[in-house]
Amino acid sequence: MRLALDAFIERDAEKALACARQDVEVDQLQDDVYDLMLATMEKDGSTVVRATYLLWIAHNLERVGDHITNVCERVMYLAKGRRHELDEV
Repeated sequence: MRLALDAFIERDAEKALACARQDVEVDQLQDDVYDLMLATMEKDGSTVVRATYLLWIAHNLERVGDHITNVCERVMYLAKGRRHELDEV
């Protein structure tokens, strides 16, 4: 988030691009949590409630990453004068 804010304040397209690329890592972390929580719930049914909360936390953090990518897209527009889709970088 700090990198996105710096990119916005400085109107820095390179920082915005670097920040947007980090979203891939956030997406992978969510996938890892999902796999781990499913395996945990399958192994021990008493963990379902807690694991479900963790799944929602991971989901919401992933959404934060998506919103940060949207900020980076706006920074790219401010810096370059044209739209850039960064959700696939």
